[in-house]
Amino acid sequence: MRRLALAACILATSCAPRPTTSEGVAPGGWDDEKHAAGEVAEVSPPPEAAVSTEPRDFGSDVRVLYRVVACAGDEPLPRNVNPAIVDTYCKDLEPKIAAYRRRYVSVAQPFLVKLPQTRPPERVVYPFSGGDLVTALTTYPDAREITTVSLELAGDPRRIGALRDDALSESLMKLRFELEELIAVDDYSKSETLKHTQRGDIPDELAFFLVGLAVHGYEPLSLRYFTVDAVGEIHYLSGTEIDSMEGSLAERRKTTWIAPDFSEAFASSEITFREIGDSSAPVRVHRHIAANLSNDGLRDSPGLLAHLSKKGDVAAMTKAASYLLWLDAFSEIRDYLAKQAVVTISDSTGIPADLAAAAGLSQRTYGTFTRSLLRENATHNAAMKKLWDTQPKRQLPFRYGYKDGSGHDHLMVTERAAPRG
Repeated sequence: MRRLALAACILATSCAPRPTTSEGVAPGGWDDEKHAAGEVAEVSPPPEAAVSTEPRDFGSDVRVLYRVVACAGDEPLPRNVNPAIVDTYCKDLEPKIAAYRRRYVSVAQPFLVKLPQTRPPERVVYPFSGGDLVTALTTYPDAREITTVSLELAGDPRRIGALRDDALSESLMKLRFELEELIAVDDYSKSETLKHTQRGDIPDELAFFLVGLAVHGYEPLSLRYFTVDAVGEIHYLSGTEIDSMEGSLAERRKTTWIAPDFSEAFASSEITFREIGDSSAPVRVHRHIAANLSNDGLRDSPGLLAHLSKKGDVAAMTKAASYLLWLDAFSEIRDYLAKQAVVTISDSTGIPADLAAAAGLSQRTYGTFTRSLLRENATHNAAMKKLWDTQPKRQLPFRYGYKDGSGHDHLMVTERAAPRG
């Protein structure tokens, strides 16, 4: 019954907790009626503060979040956070994480790392990622830099420091429901679920990333927020800049998505992380960029493709991406992948076979594909079915994103080099 009630709550959006600042009060100008209607409410700017030009690091905030939402680490809980509520949440989440490691990571990772013909670059780009850092770490365990890009904004990490018991319980129940799709049910998050990560006292998109780190035995070291300028350079936001941006709420990246209830400052995030408890382990980087990857969206944000292009050769992946790469409206990000991805591991929502062949790419198939799950395109479907039908039958012992339209697990590897047998 609680799960059904929570599902209704998420779909209604009106049950999302009232946001608070790090001081534990609602931002000025917050309007409950506008919030319930899904409208964006303006908030009053913060009082003047000392000017700071150094990037603000939310390291302590992210470690508290990691302790609470991922049930890992040893960061002390804030005084307002009831340990009993966290323990109840963790008693439910920890067995799911353990089961996910056994069921998915231990099976998929040894299989996936053998797929590329050559050793993939240590820089990974994952478009249409949602909150799915966990599969990126499974697919490319040697990655030193992972860039995820999706419509979802990372979120404000500070509010947990002022939550009352009822708000904390409600927030963790909502998060637990959202996480189940990714690590317990479908191996991906549905769009309808991801929309609801944009409101509430716990930044659910950021929480997804932290659970992904915990699954793979990593701990966060720092959290900074950034923008990408018109020539593709990263600019880390200072404390003064973040304070100045508190005066208005962030813009949603797609009109059908739920409007965020936090500042634009918390749109794109960078987490540095390393293996838990090993100070000598290499520090890795995960950057999440909140952006609309359609051609129109990229024209509104010209720095994004410039930024991705500066990375040179990359490894890439995509899964459960609504077949957007099959559409001409997403041709620019598709062309980027065709040119700069040495290898792309995907389900059938990757570059369709006819377009991959035209770009001089080779593709190797696993599992079974008969037709697309969501988007009927006769030309692409015929090319994809022919691709599977004309290659040797290769087994796939796990699910990777969508099943095909007939319920089959499937995967393809797109490479520049000629495929192996």
